[in-house]
Amino acid sequence: MPVTPNGPAPRWRRIVFKPSGEALAGPTGNGLDSATLDNTARDIIELRQGMDVDVAVVVGGGNFWRGRTGELAGMDATQSDHIGMLGTVMNALALQDSLERLGQPTRVQSAIEMPRIAEAYIRRRAVRHLEKGRVVIFAAGTGNPFFTTDTAAALRAAEIDAEALLKGTHSGVDGVYDADPQTHPDARKYDEIGYMEVMTKDLRVMDTTAIAFCRDNKIPIVVFDMSTHGSLRAILQGEHVGTIIH
Repeated sequence: MPVTPNGPAPRWRRIVFKPSGEALAGPTGNGLDSATLDNTARDIIELRQGMDVDVAVVVGGGNFWRGRTGELAGMDATQSDHIGMLGTVMNALALQDSLERLGQPTRVQSAIEMPRIAEAYIRRRAVRHLEKGRVVIFAAGTGNPFFTTDTAAALRAAEIDAEALLKGTHSGVDGVYDADPQTHPDARKYDEIGYMEVMTKDLRVMDTTAIAFCRDNKIPIVVFDMSTHGSLRAILQGEHVGTIIH
């Protein structure tokens, strides 16, 4: 296997990392947890600076707002989703702060223009940032209601020619199972599974639109527990961590 100065060559040279918003909140699942943010930043820096991997991040916003929650309470669905997009911007700025305090140059690009706090999303500029060694954090989803941040991650992965999408989960769920492992102790974990099988079995690990998009663009998805330190590096080193969908 080819090697870099710091060990084996990475499995993929450019990735999109998709942490859930709840995962950034730490044990509570709400708001933000500084220790979790710093640990996540260190894991990202291990890839960027230690393995020379281009890293883009698409953040969720569920720690602040779940779009459908507002709709169920009687709120207009589009308005609810727009609030959720703003939650992802808060997470992006918090993660940017953690990364830059640890010495990693970073840019936030938002699908909704807010020039005082983030760049507008421009694909060519994002790619150029990656080429210069910066971590790019994509906020505000796709900028459209009714599309999840999972779909945003799949879209950005295709746009920037990422070789894989790494979806970080929380609450100890470390991959794709045939049933919810938190309510079914006998649930079976998949080491590998096909895109179509995930969709036909309705395994709900990601938005089906995102899975279909990755299938059509031949982008593998790795689902893993991001609370385990070193998981990102282990995945890039080719170890069997989580579940790979391909």
